[in-house]
Amino acid sequence: MTVDAFFSAEPSVRSSWRLAILMGANSRTYKFALGDALLEHARHGHAEIPLSELAVPYAMSLVEHAATAPQAPEGTAIGKTDFLAIAAAECAEARKLGRPTDLLLDAAVKSMPAMVMQKFHNLRGGTEVPHRFYEMAGNPRQRIVRLTPQLVQVAQSEQAPGLRAELGARWSIVESSFAAGIGRALIEEGVTVDWATLKLTDKRRRRPVTGVADALIGFQHGRCLICDDVLDLADAVAVAVDHVFPYSLMQRYASVGGWSGPDLDVLWNLAPAHETCNSTKSDRLPRPHELERLARRNEAIMGSPHPLRKTLSIALGRTNRGQQGASWVDFLLEVQKCCS
Repeated sequence: MTVDAFFSAEPSVRSSWRLAILMGANSRTYKFALGDALLEHARHGHAEIPLSELAVPYAMSLVEHAATAPQAPEGTAIGKTDFLAIAAAECAEARKLGRPTDLLLDAAVKSMPAMVMQKFHNLRGGTEVPHRFYEMAGNPRQRIVRLTPQLVQVAQSEQAPGLRAELGARWSIVESSFAAGIGRALIEEGVTVDWATLKLTDKRRRRPVTGVADALIGFQHGRCLICDDVLDLADAVAVAVDHVFPYSLMQRYASVGGWSGPDLDVLWNLAPAHETCNSTKSDRLPRPHELERLARRNEAIMGSPHPLRKTLSIALGRTNRGQQGASWVDFLLEVQKCCS
């Protein structure tokens, strides 16, 4: 699914936000720290803030994440004056204080305009998201960030908790792909699902990456795959992870003559849904409109960076015998044939 197709499926401000967070290229994690800071300020209805104020949550988010995971790809050259180098040097003191040190805050204010503010709205291929979430004003010594009504709308919407969860999940996925060794495994082999914890994990090391629902829900526009109504991630009990093609099919057909289809206990066949919808659906086969939504959702994931894209690409290649240009519609029709 192209960027245009993802937006056209639900042409909203939230879709623009999801494009920036879920489908933009990631050479570092600055975008996620900025997105988190923007949502926090906009949640309180702020319309105009000094860059120095926005830099506080931005810097602290990066410090907290940098304490546990890399924020740039393995082998990235980082000089002494690079913001990530300063963040690493000031990390312990900033965490102790609960706020950025003067040196860290100054480095954030100086680096943010060029390193992330000018790039946040950009997508791969030289395009931009359809909506803008802030504008820069003022001179280099006193920069002002003007938050747009579109950003306030996103931050105060009923899906805001889910959007923050999606951002955190995407950040975790990117961090894992940056990690030495783990990154190579994720890019080569994708991720698997740990059903005991409902976490995506690195296949080689079984290291948790992020929650399944948090990682997938944004590619469904925050909606239940079964009924198409909005999911409330703030109520974790009300959200289930549905096997679109029931996992029981593999056991049922194995007892007759062997299941000839692909593994149904993997990412391409999993979809966040309302717990009530999932319970009512039980072990029935997916309906045509559910397969259409699943195909669109999987196509959207294929438009995102590694490792989710790789995970689905592996499944698509196996079922379609590596055919070039095989689509998710073709894939799902093949699976459906296995059920008849």
